[in-house]
Amino acid sequence: MTERAPLSQKITAIAESATLKVDAKAKALKAEGRPVISYAAGEPDFSTPANVVEAAQAALADPANYRYSPAAGLPALKQAIVEKTKRDSGLEVEPNQVVVTNGGKQAVYQAFQVLLNPGDEVLLPAPYWTTYPEAIQLADGTPVEVFAGADQEYKVTVEQLEAARTPKTKVLVFVSPSNPTGSVYTPEETAAIARWALEHGVWIITDEIYQNLTYDGVRAVSIVEAVPEVAQQTLLLNGVAKTYAMTGWRVGWMVGPVDAIKAAANLQSHLTSNVNNVAQRGAIEALTGQQDSAEEFRQAFDRRRKLIVEELSKIEGVTVPTPQGAFYVYPDVQGLLGREWGGRQINTSLELADYILDEAEVAVVPGEAFGPSGYLRLSYALGEDQLLEGVQRLQRLFA
Repeated sequence: MTERAPLSQKITAIAESATLKVDAKAKALKAEGRPVISYAAGEPDFSTPANVVEAAQAALADPANYRYSPAAGLPALKQAIVEKTKRDSGLEVEPNQVVVTNGGKQAVYQAFQVLLNPGDEVLLPAPYWTTYPEAIQLADGTPVEVFAGADQEYKVTVEQLEAARTPKTKVLVFVSPSNPTGSVYTPEETAAIARWALEHGVWIITDEIYQNLTYDGVRAVSIVEAVPEVAQQTLLLNGVAKTYAMTGWRVGWMVGPVDAIKAAANLQSHLTSNVNNVAQRGAIEALTGQQDSAEEFRQAFDRRRKLIVEELSKIEGVTVPTPQGAFYVYPDVQGLLGREWGGRQINTSLELADYILDEAEVAVVPGEAFGPSGYLRLSYALGEDQLLEGVQRLQRLFA
């Protein structure tokens, strides 16, 4: 009998999401009764604001929401996104420049599918979110890492980008505030990168899903606000997941030039069709309703940010740049590597993360998931008591 044909090489080459893998392992250990504290998932521990939930409950009573709706999004939600984009990104767009997606991840996937042809190169500042390189390769592109360490607050420079640019360079990924580092580019840094992209005709995919989570009076200036002319070659990605504690609702979006957005809408019409109508109604309320809950979430993240930076900084061998956005801290742990801990030789941050989970029952994500070894990502989107207990375990482990 003839052996069956193999699976797709492209799909089987995809790496599992490292953050979700670590979080799943932590949850499995918790289910076994172990007191694991997880800093792995980028998921707020808050409940979705009550006004959003009430809007969704009301939507359930309307039979219109039981039907197909436009694949690119409900008109009311697209209008709300238009208004948010003007308010927070300084860019005036029309509804036909918006596609509502099933979470931010679909927006990321579709952005690369729309822009890339086989062999196109994408400049990917590192540390980067673990999904970007996989999405680039699924679109037959080639990710080109451009690394910036803790000494640069994890922010790349125009000089680094220019050194990495080749005739095949098609796209730059720009993320501010950053996942995994929490770094926020200054308006001047942002403008310089925008001008560089404009000069060389490089498309920009800017992921702005953390733009409303900034601290110390810092504002994440959108790259299209810093240099408006670059909007002609920029796709903006966003969603309600982080700001409004709506990770499970799966509502994101893309904003960009009409031709690119039309192409994305055509793709989505075959891929998923419309996003869940009830979730879209909830997202409308999130964007247009009262913002008190979102501000309370932001202030809570700010308190946790200060606490985790202060406590991690007490561990000798750990360098902790203070993040100005998102809800992650990204310590440089190279001072802990190349040493023996608990009778084990630890040479990489992957080995270090395994050791921490085994010995302290604390789940962190190693730097290998986001670029070079030597770093850890900890999400502080968890309660302050758990946050403090977890770091104190690390302090005792490395005392």
